[in-house]
Amino acid sequence: MRRLVVLLVVALVGVTFYGVSGRAGGLRVNGATVSGSTMRAELNAIAQSSTLQCYLSALNNVSESPGAGGATLSAAAVAAWSDARIQGLTIAHYVTTTLHHTPSATELRTARLSLEGELTQQVSAHALTCPGTAAQALDAMTPEMRHSELVDWAASLYLEAKLNSTLPLTTPALQSYFLAHPSNYDTLCVSIAVVAPASVATFEAAAQGGASVATLAHSFSLDAASAKHGGAYGCFSPLSSSYAAIRGDVAGEGLNRFAAAPQYVNLGGTTYALFVAVTKRSPTPFNLAEPLVLVDVRSQNASSANTLEKSLEYRASVYVDPALGRWGLDTTGPRVFTPALPSSATVLSPALLQNNPATYH
Repeated sequence: MRRLVVLLVVALVGVTFYGVSGRAGGLRVNGATVSGSTMRAELNAIAQSSTLQCYLSALNNVSESPGAGGATLSAAAVAAWSDARIQGLTIAHYVTTTLHHTPSATELRTARLSLEGELTQQVSAHALTCPGTAAQALDAMTPEMRHSELVDWAASLYLEAKLNSTLPLTTPALQSYFLAHPSNYDTLCVSIAVVAPASVATFEAAAQGGASVATLAHSFSLDAASAKHGGAYGCFSPLSSSYAAIRGDVAGEGLNRFAAAPQYVNLGGTTYALFVAVTKRSPTPFNLAEPLVLVDVRSQNASSANTLEKSLEYRASVYVDPALGRWGLDTTGPRVFTPALPSSATVLSPALLQNNPATYH
C-alpha cells in the first residue's frame, strides 16, 4: 500500500473467513518484527471501521471486506493487509540501512498529508463512495498502526525522491511533462455503439467496408439515446471523472472509426459488445489538465519505483505466520497469498470424522 506500489494489483480470491480474535502470529522482515498481538490489533481496527476498510480497499486495490462473523475480515483482506505491511517494512528497512535516513517529525507530518491525498485520489479513481474522510480513516487506526504507516509512507516518499527516474511534482516539472505529451490531455468527443453479440461480425464487416460511425451506430447500436444522434455520447475533458477510462479505451485509435476490438459489458444481466470511437480532439490548456498530469506523473514515478521495491522484496528475509497467509511468488513478484486449506480429497478416511468426537483420543 506504499506510494511505490499503489498500482500493484494484488489478485486475492480467498473464500475462507478468519476472525481477528483468533490465534495468529505476526510478520518478520529483515529482522523487523510485527508481533501477533500487534497484527491482531491492526486487523481488528480494520474490521471495526467501514471507513478504514473502504479507503484501504481503494489504496490496495483489494477488498478489505468483513468476514462471516462479527469483527472479522475475509482471508483475502487479511492477506492483503499482511502484504501491505511487508511492503512497507521492506522499504523502511532499505531507507534506514542503505540510505541511512530516518524520517523526521516534519517528514511524518508531510507523509500524513501525502497519504491522505493518495487515499482520497484512489477512492475517486475507483469510483468508490466511502463513509467519512481520509483523515478519519487514518484516525480509525490504532496509534501504533498509524505511526507505522506514516513511517513507512515517509520512507517511500524519501526513496522515490532519490530515484533518477523520478519526476519532481512541481508545477514547472508537470508543465514540462504536459508539453511533451499534449495529446494525452486532449478533450475527447466520443461516439459509441452497443452491439448484440450475434451482430458483432456483421458490424465489424460493415466497419471494414467503410461505413461511417454514425451509420454504424444508427444501424446496430442498441443504445437508443445515442443511436438517434449517430452514436454521439459526449465530450470529456481531463477534468471529467470518466476521462482516464475513456482515454484508455481509445488509446492509439484514429478519428472517426470504431476501435477494432470491442469491450464486453454487462447490462441488465446481458452481455453486449461496446465499440467506442473518437470523433473530435481538442487541445486542453495546462491549467485544466494539471490535476490529471499530476496523477500521471505520480503513476509513472510509482511504476519506476515499483521495480526497485519488488527487487528488495526478492532479496528480503520474510516470515509470515501461516494463519495470515503464505509468502510466495506470482507473475508480479513476491506477495502474500491467502492461507492454504487442505482438500477433502487429501484426508484419509474422511467418513470416520463423522463419528462422535468423544471416541477419538
